[in-house]
Amino acid sequence: MKSGETSGFGKSIRVGLFGIGLDTYWDQFAGLKERLLGYQTQIAEKMAAFGVEIVNAGLVDKPDTARQTAELFREKRVELVFLYISTYALSHTVLPVAMGLGVPFIILNLQPVPAIDYKTFNALGDRGRMTGEWLAHCQACSVPEIASVFNNAHISYDIITGWLGEDAAWNEIGAWCEAVRVKALVQNTRIGILGHYYCGMLDVYTDVTRLAAVFGSHFELLEMDTLKTIWDSAGDGEIAEQRKRFENQFAVSPECDEYELNRAARTSFALDRLVEEKRLGAMAYYYEGSPESDHENIVTSVIAGNTLLTAAGVPVAGECEVKNVVAMKIMDCFSAGGSFSELYAMDFNDDVVLWGHDGPAHPVIAEGRVALVPLPVYHGKPGKGLSIQMSVKHGPVTFLAVVQGPEGSTFLLCAEGESVPGPVLEIGNTNSRYRFSVSAREFINRWSKAGPAHHCAIGVGHIAGKIEKLARLFGIECRKIA
Repeated sequence: MKSGETSGFGKSIRVGLFGIGLDTYWDQFAGLKERLLGYQTQIAEKMAAFGVEIVNAGLVDKPDTARQTAELFREKRVELVFLYISTYALSHTVLPVAMGLGVPFIILNLQPVPAIDYKTFNALGDRGRMTGEWLAHCQACSVPEIASVFNNAHISYDIITGWLGEDAAWNEIGAWCEAVRVKALVQNTRIGILGHYYCGMLDVYTDVTRLAAVFGSHFELLEMDTLKTIWDSAGDGEIAEQRKRFENQFAVSPECDEYELNRAARTSFALDRLVEEKRLGAMAYYYEGSPESDHENIVTSVIAGNTLLTAAGVPVAGECEVKNVVAMKIMDCFSAGGSFSELYAMDFNDDVVLWGHDGPAHPVIAEGRVALVPLPVYHGKPGKGLSIQMSVKHGPVTFLAVVQGPEGSTFLLCAEGESVPGPVLEIGNTNSRYRFSVSAREFINRWSKAGPAHHCAIGVGHIAGKIEKLARLFGIECRKIA
Protein backbone atom coordinates (compact mmCIF):
# COMPACT_ATOMS: atom_id res chain seq x y z
CA MET A 1 0.00 0.00 0.00
CA LYS A 2 1.37 3.38 -1.00
CA SER A 3 1.76 6.29 1.37
CA GLY A 4 -1.56 7.94 2.06
CA GLU A 5 -3.72 4.94 1.22
CA THR A 6 -5.86 4.56 4.32
CA SER A 7 -8.65 2.58 2.74
CA GLY A 8 -10.41 0.14 5.01
CA PHE A 9 -7.70 0.43 7.64
CA GLY A 10 -6.63 -3.12 6.82
CA LYS A 11 -10.16 -4.40 6.21
CA SER A 12 -10.59 -6.40 3.00
CA ILE A 13 -13.00 -5.30 0.30
CA ARG A 14 -15.80 -7.84 -0.07
CA VAL A 15 -17.97 -8.54 -3.09
CA GLY A 16 -20.80 -11.03 -3.21
CA LEU A 17 -21.26 -13.80 -5.77
CA PHE A 18 -24.24 -16.07 -6.18
CA GLY A 19 -25.57 -18.21 -8.98
CA ILE A 20 -29.19 -18.87 -9.86
CA GLY A 21 -30.91 -21.89 -11.35
CA LEU A 22 -34.29 -23.64 -11.42
CA ASP A 23 -34.65 -26.41 -8.83
CA THR A 24 -37.14 -28.25 -11.06
CA TYR A 25 -34.28 -29.10 -13.44
CA TRP A 26 -32.10 -31.02 -10.99
CA ASP A 27 -34.18 -34.18 -10.87
CA GLN A 28 -34.96 -33.96 -14.57
CA PHE A 29 -31.35 -33.69 -15.83
CA ALA A 30 -28.71 -35.71 -14.03
CA GLY A 31 -25.43 -33.90 -13.42
CA LEU A 32 -26.68 -30.50 -14.57
CA LYS A 33 -26.54 -28.85 -11.14
CA GLU A 34 -23.02 -30.14 -10.46
CA ARG A 35 -21.85 -28.92 -13.86
CA LEU A 36 -23.26 -25.44 -13.25
CA LEU A 37 -21.72 -25.27 -9.78
CA GLY A 38 -18.39 -26.12 -11.42
CA TYR A 39 -18.72 -23.10 -13.68
CA GLN A 40 -19.50 -20.90 -10.68
CA THR A 41 -16.42 -22.22 -8.86
CA GLN A 42 -14.31 -21.25 -11.89
CA ILE A 43 -15.74 -17.73 -11.72
CA ALA A 44 -15.10 -17.39 -7.98
CA GLU A 45 -11.50 -18.60 -8.30
CA LYS A 46 -10.74 -16.24 -11.16
CA MET A 47 -12.39 -13.27 -9.44
CA ALA A 48 -10.22 -13.79 -6.35
CA ALA A 49 -7.20 -12.70 -8.42
CA PHE A 50 -8.64 -9.18 -8.63
CA GLY A 51 -7.68 -8.32 -5.06
CA VAL A 52 -11.10 -8.51 -3.43
CA GLU A 53 -12.57 -11.01 -0.99
CA ILE A 54 -15.28 -13.13 -2.64
CA VAL A 55 -18.31 -14.05 -0.55
CA ASN A 56 -19.60 -17.00 -2.58
CA ALA A 57 -23.16 -17.85 -1.60
CA GLY A 58 -23.42 -20.80 -3.96
CA LEU A 59 -26.38 -21.59 -6.17
CA VAL A 60 -29.77 -20.05 -5.29
CA ASP A 61 -32.75 -21.93 -6.72
CA LYS A 62 -35.67 -21.01 -4.44
CA PRO A 63 -36.95 -17.90 -2.63
CA ASP A 64 -36.05 -19.20 0.85
CA THR A 65 -32.41 -19.64 -0.16
CA ALA A 66 -32.51 -16.20 -1.74
CA ARG A 67 -33.45 -14.61 1.59
CA GLN A 68 -30.67 -16.50 3.36
CA THR A 69 -28.22 -15.22 0.74
CA ALA A 70 -29.39 -11.64 1.29
CA GLU A 71 -28.79 -12.04 5.02
CA LEU A 72 -25.28 -13.42 4.36
CA PHE A 73 -24.41 -10.46 2.11
CA ARG A 74 -25.72 -7.99 4.70
CA GLU A 75 -23.72 -9.68 7.44
CA LYS A 76 -20.54 -9.60 5.35
CA ARG A 77 -21.18 -5.98 4.26
CA VAL A 78 -20.48 -6.63 0.60
CA GLU A 79 -19.83 -3.57 -1.60
CA LEU A 80 -21.06 -5.11 -4.87
CA VAL A 81 -22.84 -8.29 -5.93
CA PHE A 82 -22.14 -10.42 -9.01
CA LEU A 83 -25.17 -12.46 -10.07
CA TYR A 84 -24.19 -15.44 -12.22
CA ILE A 85 -27.00 -16.84 -14.35
CA SER A 86 -26.06 -20.50 -14.58
CA THR A 87 -29.17 -21.47 -16.55
CA TYR A 88 -32.74 -20.26 -16.82
CA ALA A 89 -33.99 -19.25 -13.38
CA LEU A 90 -37.08 -17.56 -12.00
CA SER A 91 -36.75 -13.92 -11.01
CA HIS A 92 -38.24 -14.68 -7.59
CA THR A 93 -34.88 -16.29 -6.76
CA VAL A 94 -33.20 -12.93 -7.43
CA LEU A 95 -35.38 -10.14 -6.08
CA PRO A 96 -35.22 -11.23 -2.41
CA VAL A 97 -31.41 -11.04 -2.61
CA ALA A 98 -31.39 -7.58 -4.15
CA MET A 99 -34.05 -5.86 -2.04
CA GLY A 100 -32.60 -3.77 0.73
CA LEU A 101 -28.91 -4.42 0.09
CA GLY A 102 -28.37 -0.99 -1.41
CA VAL A 103 -25.44 -2.04 -3.62
CA PRO A 104 -25.26 -2.42 -7.40
CA PHE A 105 -25.69 -5.83 -9.02
CA ILE A 106 -23.64 -7.03 -11.97
CA ILE A 107 -25.48 -9.68 -13.99
CA LEU A 108 -23.04 -12.23 -15.40
CA ASN A 109 -24.55 -13.59 -18.61
CA LEU A 110 -21.63 -15.90 -19.34
CA GLN A 111 -22.02 -19.01 -21.48
CA PRO A 112 -19.52 -21.84 -20.99
CA VAL A 113 -18.27 -21.45 -24.59
CA PRO A 114 -18.77 -18.96 -27.45
CA ALA A 115 -21.27 -21.22 -29.21
CA ILE A 116 -22.85 -24.62 -28.84
CA ASP A 117 -21.24 -27.34 -30.94
CA TYR A 118 -24.35 -27.87 -33.03
CA LYS A 119 -23.16 -30.99 -34.85
CA THR A 120 -22.21 -32.82 -31.66
CA PHE A 121 -25.32 -31.52 -29.91
CA ASN A 122 -27.71 -32.73 -32.63
CA ALA A 123 -25.93 -36.07 -32.81
CA LEU A 124 -26.87 -36.85 -29.20
CA GLY A 125 -30.19 -38.22 -30.43
CA ASP A 126 -31.73 -38.39 -26.97
CA ARG A 127 -33.91 -35.28 -26.66
CA GLY A 128 -33.70 -35.42 -22.87
CA ARG A 129 -29.91 -35.29 -22.97
CA MET A 130 -30.11 -32.61 -25.64
CA THR A 131 -32.34 -30.44 -23.46
CA GLY A 132 -29.98 -30.80 -20.50
CA GLU A 133 -27.04 -29.78 -22.70
CA TRP A 134 -28.98 -26.78 -24.00
CA LEU A 135 -29.87 -25.70 -20.46
CA ALA A 136 -26.15 -25.62 -19.58
CA HIS A 137 -25.83 -22.91 -22.26
CA CYS A 138 -29.12 -21.11 -21.52
CA GLN A 139 -27.78 -18.17 -19.52
CA ALA A 140 -29.21 -15.42 -21.76
CA CYS A 141 -32.81 -16.56 -21.29
CA SER A 142 -33.14 -14.94 -17.86
CA VAL A 143 -31.41 -11.64 -18.64
CA PRO A 144 -34.47 -9.66 -19.82
CA GLU A 145 -36.61 -11.11 -17.01
CA ILE A 146 -34.15 -10.01 -14.31
CA ALA A 147 -33.60 -6.62 -15.97
CA SER A 148 -37.35 -6.04 -16.10
CA VAL A 149 -37.74 -6.82 -12.40
CA PHE A 150 -34.71 -4.70 -11.41
CA ASN A 151 -36.06 -1.77 -13.45
CA ASN A 152 -39.38 -1.91 -11.67
CA ALA A 153 -37.72 -2.33 -8.27
CA HIS A 154 -35.32 0.59 -8.90
CA ILE A 155 -32.27 -1.62 -8.32
CA SER A 156 -28.99 -0.47 -9.85
CA TYR A 157 -27.44 -3.08 -12.14
CA ASP A 158 -25.25 -3.68 -15.15
CA ILE A 159 -24.88 -6.65 -17.50
CA ILE A 160 -21.74 -8.42 -18.68
CA THR A 161 -22.48 -10.68 -21.63
CA GLY A 162 -19.97 -13.13 -23.08
CA TRP A 163 -18.46 -16.53 -22.30
CA LEU A 164 -16.37 -17.90 -19.45
CA GLY A 165 -13.03 -17.77 -21.24
CA GLU A 166 -13.52 -14.41 -22.96
CA ASP A 167 -10.94 -11.73 -22.13
CA ALA A 168 -13.37 -8.88 -22.78
CA ALA A 169 -15.82 -10.23 -20.20
CA TRP A 170 -13.10 -10.72 -17.61
CA ASN A 171 -11.72 -7.25 -18.27
CA GLU A 172 -15.15 -5.90 -17.35
CA ILE A 173 -15.35 -8.04 -14.20
CA GLY A 174 -11.86 -6.91 -13.22
CA ALA A 175 -12.75 -3.28 -13.83
CA TRP A 176 -15.74 -3.56 -11.49
CA CYS A 177 -13.56 -5.14 -8.80
CA GLU A 178 -11.00 -2.38 -9.22
CA ALA A 179 -13.70 0.29 -9.04
CA VAL A 180 -14.93 -1.19 -5.75
CA ARG A 181 -11.39 -1.07 -4.39
CA VAL A 182 -10.92 2.56 -5.49
CA LYS A 183 -14.25 3.55 -3.96
CA ALA A 184 -13.09 2.22 -0.60
CA LEU A 185 -9.75 4.02 -0.92
CA VAL A 186 -11.43 7.35 -1.68
CA GLN A 187 -13.99 6.92 1.08
CA ASN A 188 -11.27 6.35 3.65
CA THR A 189 -8.91 9.11 2.49
CA ARG A 190 -8.16 12.03 4.79
CA ILE A 191 -7.80 15.12 2.59
CA GLY A 192 -5.94 18.10 4.01
CA ILE A 193 -6.83 21.69 3.15
CA LEU A 194 -3.88 23.99 3.84
CA GLY A 195 -4.34 27.75 3.59
CA HIS A 196 -7.12 29.23 1.49
CA TYR A 197 -8.43 29.57 -2.06
CA TYR A 198 -6.67 31.65 -4.67
CA CYS A 199 -8.72 34.83 -4.32
CA GLY A 200 -11.13 35.37 -7.19
CA MET A 201 -11.18 31.84 -8.66
CA LEU A 202 -14.89 31.43 -8.11
CA ASP A 203 -14.98 28.15 -10.03
CA VAL A 204 -12.50 26.61 -7.58
CA TYR A 205 -14.52 27.43 -4.46
CA THR A 206 -15.87 24.14 -3.14
CA ASP A 207 -18.79 22.86 -1.09
CA VAL A 208 -16.73 20.51 1.08
CA THR A 209 -19.82 19.22 2.86
CA ARG A 210 -21.22 18.04 -0.46
CA LEU A 211 -17.92 16.35 -1.34
CA ALA A 212 -17.89 14.53 2.01
CA ALA A 213 -21.50 13.43 1.50
CA VAL A 214 -20.83 12.06 -2.00
CA PHE A 215 -17.38 10.50 -1.61
CA GLY A 216 -17.26 9.76 2.12
CA SER A 217 -13.79 11.32 2.45
CA HIS A 218 -12.68 13.19 5.57
CA PHE A 219 -11.49 16.79 5.13
CA GLU A 220 -8.95 18.09 7.61
CA LEU A 221 -8.36 21.86 7.85
CA LEU A 222 -4.67 22.54 8.40
CA GLU A 223 -2.83 25.51 9.89
CA MET A 224 0.26 27.06 8.35
CA ASP A 225 1.59 27.49 11.88
CA THR A 226 1.53 23.70 12.31
CA LEU A 227 3.65 23.33 9.19
CA LYS A 228 5.98 26.10 10.38
CA THR A 229 6.52 24.40 13.75
CA ILE A 230 7.69 21.26 11.96
CA TRP A 231 9.73 23.36 9.52
CA ASP A 232 11.52 25.01 12.47
CA SER A 233 12.52 21.57 13.80
CA ALA A 234 14.36 20.48 10.64
CA GLY A 235 18.07 19.81 11.19
CA ASP A 236 20.96 19.39 8.81
CA GLY A 237 20.42 15.62 8.65
CA GLU A 238 16.78 15.92 7.62
CA ILE A 239 17.64 18.52 4.98
CA ALA A 240 20.46 16.37 3.59
CA GLU A 241 18.13 13.37 3.37
CA GLN A 242 15.57 15.34 1.35
CA ARG A 243 18.36 16.60 -0.93
CA LYS A 244 19.22 12.96 -1.69
CA ARG A 245 15.59 12.31 -2.57
CA PHE A 246 15.66 15.27 -4.95
CA GLU A 247 18.71 13.84 -6.69
CA ASN A 248 17.06 10.41 -6.99
CA GLN A 249 13.69 11.65 -8.21
CA PHE A 250 14.57 14.70 -10.31
CA ALA A 251 17.02 15.81 -12.94
CA VAL A 252 18.27 18.72 -10.83
CA SER A 253 19.29 21.63 -13.03
CA PRO A 254 22.79 23.02 -12.36
CA GLU A 255 21.06 26.41 -12.29
CA CYS A 256 19.53 25.52 -8.90
CA ASP A 257 21.61 27.21 -6.22
CA GLU A 258 22.38 25.71 -2.82
CA TYR A 259 20.18 28.14 -0.94
CA GLU A 260 17.07 27.25 -2.94
CA LEU A 261 17.78 23.50 -2.80
CA ASN A 262 18.19 23.60 0.98
CA ARG A 263 15.10 25.77 1.37
CA ALA A 264 13.01 23.34 -0.69
CA ALA A 265 14.49 20.33 1.14
CA ARG A 266 13.62 21.79 4.53
CA THR A 267 10.05 22.45 3.45
CA SER A 268 9.82 18.97 1.92
CA PHE A 269 10.78 17.47 5.28
CA ALA A 270 8.07 19.53 6.99
CA LEU A 271 5.43 18.50 4.45
CA ASP A 272 6.28 14.81 4.89
CA ARG A 273 5.92 15.08 8.67
CA LEU A 274 2.66 17.03 8.37
CA VAL A 275 1.19 14.34 6.11
CA GLU A 276 2.36 11.64 8.50
CA GLU A 277 1.03 13.33 11.63
CA LYS A 278 -2.37 14.13 10.11
CA ARG A 279 -2.56 10.75 8.26
CA LEU A 280 -3.34 12.50 4.99
CA GLY A 281 -3.96 10.74 1.70
CA ALA A 282 -4.25 13.93 -0.36
CA MET A 283 -3.94 17.69 0.12
CA ALA A 284 -5.00 20.94 -1.53
CA TYR A 285 -3.13 24.13 -0.66
CA TYR A 286 -2.65 27.81 -1.38
CA TYR A 287 -1.15 30.57 0.73
CA GLU A 288 0.69 33.81 0.27
CA GLY A 289 1.77 35.17 3.65
CA SER A 290 3.17 38.60 4.40
CA PRO A 291 6.17 39.69 2.30
CA GLU A 292 9.47 38.24 3.62
CA SER A 293 7.69 36.32 6.40
CA ASP A 294 8.44 32.71 7.35
CA HIS A 295 5.07 31.69 5.98
CA GLU A 296 5.90 33.18 2.59
CA ASN A 297 9.30 31.51 2.74
CA ILE A 298 7.64 28.14 3.32
CA VAL A 299 4.89 28.43 0.73
CA THR A 300 7.30 29.55 -2.01
CA SER A 301 9.39 26.41 -1.48
CA VAL A 302 6.71 23.67 -1.46
CA ILE A 303 6.73 22.54 -5.10
CA ALA A 304 9.48 19.92 -4.92
CA GLY A 305 8.20 18.41 -1.68
CA ASN A 306 4.60 18.32 -2.87
CA THR A 307 5.75 16.61 -6.07
CA LEU A 308 7.47 13.92 -4.00
CA LEU A 309 4.26 13.44 -2.02
CA THR A 310 2.24 13.15 -5.22
CA ALA A 311 4.63 10.50 -6.53
CA ALA A 312 4.20 8.59 -3.25
CA GLY A 313 0.41 8.35 -3.53
CA VAL A 314 -0.50 11.56 -1.68
CA PRO A 315 -1.62 13.84 -4.53
CA VAL A 316 -1.28 17.56 -3.89
CA ALA A 317 -3.25 20.22 -5.80
CA GLY A 318 -2.30 23.87 -5.87
CA GLU A 319 -4.58 26.92 -5.72
CA CYS A 320 -6.58 25.07 -3.05
CA GLU A 321 -8.43 23.14 -5.74
CA VAL A 322 -10.16 20.66 -3.41
CA LYS A 323 -12.45 19.16 -6.06
CA ASN A 324 -9.49 18.49 -8.29
CA VAL A 325 -7.42 16.77 -5.63
CA VAL A 326 -10.31 14.30 -5.26
CA ALA A 327 -10.02 13.67 -9.01
CA MET A 328 -6.24 13.29 -8.64
CA LYS A 329 -6.75 10.79 -5.83
CA ILE A 330 -9.16 8.76 -7.94
CA MET A 331 -6.68 8.64 -10.81
CA ASP A 332 -3.83 7.69 -8.49
CA CYS A 333 -5.89 4.89 -6.92
CA PHE A 334 -6.46 3.52 -10.42
CA SER A 335 -2.64 3.59 -10.85
CA ALA A 336 -3.07 6.11 -13.68
CA GLY A 337 -1.23 9.01 -12.02
CA GLY A 338 -3.34 12.13 -11.99
CA SER A 339 -1.32 15.30 -12.60
CA PHE A 340 -2.73 18.76 -11.83
CA SER A 341 -3.45 20.59 -15.10
CA GLU A 342 -5.22 23.48 -16.78
CA LEU A 343 -5.60 24.65 -20.37
CA TYR A 344 -2.42 26.42 -21.55
CA ALA A 345 -2.93 27.06 -25.25
CA MET A 346 -4.34 25.67 -28.48
CA ASP A 347 -2.38 24.64 -31.55
CA PHE A 348 -4.81 24.82 -34.45
CA ASN A 349 -2.10 23.86 -36.95
CA ASP A 350 -1.68 20.42 -35.31
CA ASP A 351 -5.22 20.28 -33.87
CA VAL A 352 -4.01 19.73 -30.31
CA VAL A 353 -4.51 21.45 -26.97
CA LEU A 354 -1.71 22.19 -24.52
CA TRP A 355 -2.47 21.56 -20.86
CA GLY A 356 -0.14 22.04 -17.94
CA HIS A 357 0.32 23.78 -14.60
CA ASP A 358 2.88 25.26 -12.30
CA GLY A 359 3.46 23.67 -8.91
CA PRO A 360 3.48 19.95 -8.01
CA ALA A 361 3.19 17.28 -10.69
CA HIS A 362 3.02 13.48 -10.84
CA PRO A 363 6.54 12.23 -11.73
CA VAL A 364 5.41 8.62 -12.15
CA ILE A 365 3.64 9.51 -15.42
CA ALA A 366 6.38 11.75 -16.84
CA GLU A 367 7.87 11.39 -20.31
CA GLY A 368 11.51 11.02 -19.28
CA ARG A 369 12.97 12.44 -16.08
CA VAL A 370 11.32 15.31 -14.25
CA ALA A 371 13.47 18.44 -14.16
CA LEU A 372 13.85 20.56 -11.03
CA VAL A 373 14.55 24.08 -12.24
CA PRO A 374 14.69 27.61 -10.78
CA LEU A 375 12.01 30.18 -11.58
CA PRO A 376 12.72 33.88 -11.15
CA VAL A 377 9.01 34.51 -10.59
CA TYR A 378 5.91 32.41 -9.85
CA HIS A 379 3.44 33.87 -12.32
CA GLY A 380 0.35 35.18 -10.56
CA LYS A 381 1.77 34.25 -7.16
CA PRO A 382 4.29 35.86 -4.81
CA GLY A 383 7.96 34.96 -4.64
CA LYS A 384 10.32 32.78 -6.61
CA GLY A 385 12.07 29.43 -6.13
CA LEU A 386 12.31 25.93 -7.55
CA SER A 387 9.75 24.42 -9.87
CA ILE A 388 8.99 21.24 -11.79
CA GLN A 389 9.26 20.87 -15.56
CA MET A 390 7.87 17.75 -17.25
CA SER A 391 5.56 16.36 -19.90
CA VAL A 392 3.10 13.49 -19.53
CA LYS A 393 4.08 10.19 -21.17
CA HIS A 394 3.22 9.96 -24.84
CA GLY A 395 0.31 7.62 -25.45
CA PRO A 396 -3.25 7.17 -24.21
CA VAL A 397 -4.44 9.49 -21.44
CA THR A 398 -7.62 10.16 -19.50
CA PHE A 399 -8.81 13.54 -18.22
CA LEU A 400 -10.94 13.66 -15.06
CA ALA A 401 -12.70 16.45 -13.18
CA VAL A 402 -15.00 16.37 -10.17
CA VAL A 403 -17.79 18.84 -10.93
CA GLN A 404 -20.18 20.52 -8.53
CA GLY A 405 -22.96 21.61 -10.84
CA PRO A 406 -26.24 23.47 -10.49
CA GLU A 407 -29.06 22.42 -8.16
CA GLY A 408 -26.77 20.49 -5.84
CA SER A 409 -25.44 18.07 -8.44
CA THR A 410 -22.04 16.40 -8.22
CA PHE A 411 -20.70 14.38 -11.13
CA LEU A 412 -17.53 13.12 -12.77
CA LEU A 413 -16.43 14.52 -16.12
CA CYS A 414 -13.91 12.52 -18.16
CA ALA A 415 -12.40 12.26 -21.61
CA GLU A 416 -9.96 9.93 -23.34
CA GLY A 417 -7.26 11.22 -25.65
CA GLU A 418 -3.58 10.93 -26.54
CA SER A 419 -0.50 12.70 -25.26
CA VAL A 420 1.45 13.38 -28.44
CA PRO A 421 5.03 14.47 -29.20
CA GLY A 422 5.78 17.98 -30.30
CA PRO A 423 7.02 21.34 -29.04
CA VAL A 424 5.88 22.48 -25.59
CA LEU A 425 6.45 25.55 -23.45
CA GLU A 426 9.62 25.03 -21.42
CA ILE A 427 8.75 27.49 -18.67
CA GLY A 428 9.37 25.43 -15.57
CA ASN A 429 5.88 23.90 -15.53
CA THR A 430 4.17 20.65 -16.47
CA ASN A 431 3.15 20.96 -20.12
CA SER A 432 1.93 18.45 -22.75
CA ARG A 433 0.13 18.28 -26.08
CA TYR A 434 -3.15 16.34 -26.30
CA ARG A 435 -5.25 15.14 -29.21
CA PHE A 436 -8.82 13.82 -29.02
CA SER A 437 -11.26 11.97 -31.26
CA VAL A 438 -12.97 15.31 -31.92
CA SER A 439 -11.24 18.50 -33.00
CA ALA A 440 -9.36 20.59 -30.46
CA ARG A 441 -11.91 23.38 -30.65
CA GLU A 442 -14.84 20.96 -30.32
CA PHE A 443 -13.22 19.28 -27.32
CA ILE A 444 -12.66 22.58 -25.50
CA ASN A 445 -16.23 23.69 -26.18
CA ARG A 446 -17.78 20.44 -24.98
CA TRP A 447 -15.50 20.13 -21.93
CA SER A 448 -16.10 23.72 -20.86
CA LYS A 449 -19.87 23.59 -21.31
CA ALA A 450 -20.00 20.67 -18.86
CA GLY A 451 -19.10 23.22 -16.19
CA PRO A 452 -15.93 21.97 -14.48
CA ALA A 453 -13.50 24.26 -12.69
CA HIS A 454 -10.62 25.22 -14.96
CA HIS A 455 -8.39 22.47 -13.52
CA CYS A 456 -8.43 18.73 -14.20
CA ALA A 457 -6.44 15.60 -13.34
CA ILE A 458 -4.62 13.90 -16.22
CA GLY A 459 -3.58 10.26 -16.01
CA VAL A 460 -2.09 7.68 -18.35
CA GLY A 461 -4.12 4.98 -20.07
CA HIS A 462 -7.72 4.93 -21.21
CA ILE A 463 -9.71 4.29 -18.03
CA ALA A 464 -13.00 6.08 -18.68
CA GLY A 465 -14.82 2.74 -18.40
CA LYS A 466 -13.45 2.24 -14.90
CA ILE A 467 -14.32 5.80 -13.93
CA GLU A 468 -17.89 5.29 -15.17
CA LYS A 469 -18.16 2.20 -12.96
CA LEU A 470 -16.80 4.12 -9.98
CA ALA A 471 -19.41 6.83 -10.52
CA ARG A 472 -22.12 4.14 -10.52
CA LEU A 473 -20.81 2.84 -7.19
CA PHE A 474 -20.92 6.35 -5.71
CA GLY A 475 -24.41 6.85 -7.12
CA ILE A 476 -23.48 9.83 -9.27
CA GLU A 477 -23.38 10.60 -12.97
CA CYS A 478 -20.30 10.30 -15.16
CA ARG A 479 -20.22 12.41 -18.32
CA LYS A 480 -17.77 11.40 -21.03
CA ILE A 481 -16.67 13.85 -23.72
CA ALA A 482 -16.44 12.42 -27.25
